[in-house]
Amino acid sequence: MAVQKLKGVAGRLARIVDFRIDDRTRGLAERVNDLEHATADHRRRLDNAEHSLEQARGDLGWTRAELDRLIPHVAAQEGRLETLRESISLVPKADTPQIAEARTLIEEIQRQHAQIRVRLAGIARYEDRLRRLEDQVEQPVAQ
Repeated sequence: MAVQKLKGVAGRLARIVDFRIDDRTRGLAERVNDLEHATADHRRRLDNAEHSLEQARGDLGWTRAELDRLIPHVAAQEGRLETLRESISLVPKADTPQIAEARTLIEEIQRQHAQIRVRLAGIARYEDRLRRLEDQVEQPVAQ
C-alpha cells in the first residue's frame, strides 16, 4: 500500500511538473513557426536584393564603358577649343571671309561642346539614379 501511495504521489508530482512545463512552453511552438516564416521572408528579400544589386552592377559597368568611350571625344573637343582660343587670341589680320569662317567654326565647336555637356549630364543623372538604387538595395539588407 505504501508503494501505491508513493506511485500516486509520484503521478501527481509528474502532472504538476508537466503542467508547469506545458504552461511555460505553450507559446514557444507558435513563436518558432513565426520565426521560420520570418526567416523565409528574409531569405526571399535577400535574394531579391542580390538580384537587384547584380542588375545595378551590370548597369554601372555599361555606364563606365560609355564614359570611357566618351572621355577621348571630350578631350579632343577640349583640345580643339584650346587651339581655337589660341588662334583667336593672336588676332591676325584677316579679311571678312576668313572672319566669317572662323565664327562659323567657333559656333560649330560651341554646338558640339553643348551636345557633349548634355550627354555628360545624362550620364551623371544615370549614375545618380544607380547610386540611389544601390542605396535602396543596401537599406533592406542592413535592416
